[in-house]
Amino acid sequence: MSTSLIEQIPTSFATCSIGYAPSHTLPKKLDAIHQAGFQAIELSFPDLQGFAKEYLKRDVPEDDYEALCEAGKRVKELCAERKLHILMLQPFANFEGWPEGSEERKNAFERAKGWIRIMQAVGTDMLQVGSTDSDNIDTSPERIVEDLRQLADMLAIHKFRLAYENWCWSTHASTWRAVWDIVCRVDRPNVGLCLDTFQTAGSEWADPTTTSGLIEDVPRNELERRFRASLGDLAREVPAEKIYLLQISDAYKPAKPLSKAFDEEKRLRPRRVWSHDFRPIPFAGGYLPVVDVTKAVLATGFRGYFSIEVFDSGAAGTVKEYDLDDFARKAMESHRKLLEACAGGADGMQAWV
Repeated sequence: MSTSLIEQIPTSFATCSIGYAPSHTLPKKLDAIHQAGFQAIELSFPDLQGFAKEYLKRDVPEDDYEALCEAGKRVKELCAERKLHILMLQPFANFEGWPEGSEERKNAFERAKGWIRIMQAVGTDMLQVGSTDSDNIDTSPERIVEDLRQLADMLAIHKFRLAYENWCWSTHASTWRAVWDIVCRVDRPNVGLCLDTFQTAGSEWADPTTTSGLIEDVPRNELERRFRASLGDLAREVPAEKIYLLQISDAYKPAKPLSKAFDEEKRLRPRRVWSHDFRPIPFAGGYLPVVDVTKAVLATGFRGYFSIEVFDSGAAGTVKEYDLDDFARKAMESHRKLLEACAGGADGMQAWV
């Protein structure tokens, strides 16, 4: 079963995940990803913007869509030369929930138009949208759903899809259940889920601000029961075709619990600090139940892209240097090990049904 599962699951790599050194340019990342055997990438906007500055030899603001599209066409060529598919453009953040008539809402929709142009230039049909983490938004379901419907309809004109992801530090939708409920209410054929092992466990099971690294508001047994029940619901209730991809990463338990306070210097909530710096590949020192989450997603019947998305600054969350080729190879080894672990018990995936 291990072999068949590996054959069934295509692999992607989120290019934003590797390389903190200036020498780790996008073409070098693509070389490493291709040589490791990955089939696709998630194209991150920061990587595209960085490449555009290098390619065009000038500063490229984030709203210079002419330049970004010009560079995007070259990225498309670079990927084609390496036989890499561009799975999606990401991360489109802080879109939904702005009050009607506000400057933020106007800017959000202008950004959407620009990103759609980029999608056309790079040749991808999917936009990842993270559940907003902005303050001062209208969190009413009606506002959130209406905004996402409008975005979905803008994308549908071009036969593009919207992959909605729960970010575990989100203002309004931090769990898979919350974003799934929104997707159901949006009720558009081109809107589905971007699930993530880190975001799923990080919202309902783990907490980087506690000594144990776990949510401590409830007893441990009750926490485990609730989390297992949640994964069971995911496996039973979410149709496989509504899962557009599964992002894979683990998390380090911080040696010193992160502050529960908002990080004024980085302007980040604690779980977002954790997400930015403490996310290794599975089986590399993390502690999240990555295999359990993955089994639950596979139990839906999903056999789409697994995408490695890690942000690994080391166990201390400070700095870690990489050899790109070595890192990409280890990521592929981790991917195969994860699939073997998921296939390694007949009751493993059945347990969620």
